[in-house]
Amino acid sequence: MSSTTTIDSSSGPLTDSEKTDIRRYMGFEAYGNGNIGFQPWLFFTSFGVLEFRLNNLSTSELVVIRSYIGTLQQLESAVLTAASNLDTASAAVWTRNPNEVADRQRLYAYQRRQLCSFLGIPPGAGLGDGVSRILI
Repeated sequence: MSSTTTIDSSSGPLTDSEKTDIRRYMGFEAYGNGNIGFQPWLFFTSFGVLEFRLNNLSTSELVVIRSYIGTLQQLESAVLTAASNLDTASAAVWTRNPNEVADRQRLYAYQRRQLCSFLGIPPGAGLGDGVSRILI
């Protein structure tokens, strides 16, 4: 579930909460406390590039990123809300769209990939294209 991030394009650099949401939306694993000895980007270049970009965005880029965060929070919530209707096929004149959850998940995944594209980082393992990769 999404953390509660207040979207305010004028609030300066990204907060830790916003960075956590961005990493999660992009399919990256938890970052942990980056100030301790182990640095994950030593093993995954894209993770290090992502961290650099998140810490060095321009003001106009922050506006776009915060817009993505707001949209993705809404899309994620919509998937969960649609899933709550799975036990009802129809009620009075309302009939459930049997593809609604899948359609919403596709839209959510598409928007997550758009965020990756904007930041110039390939999707992380949690959003990858389903292809197994061996990292050397």
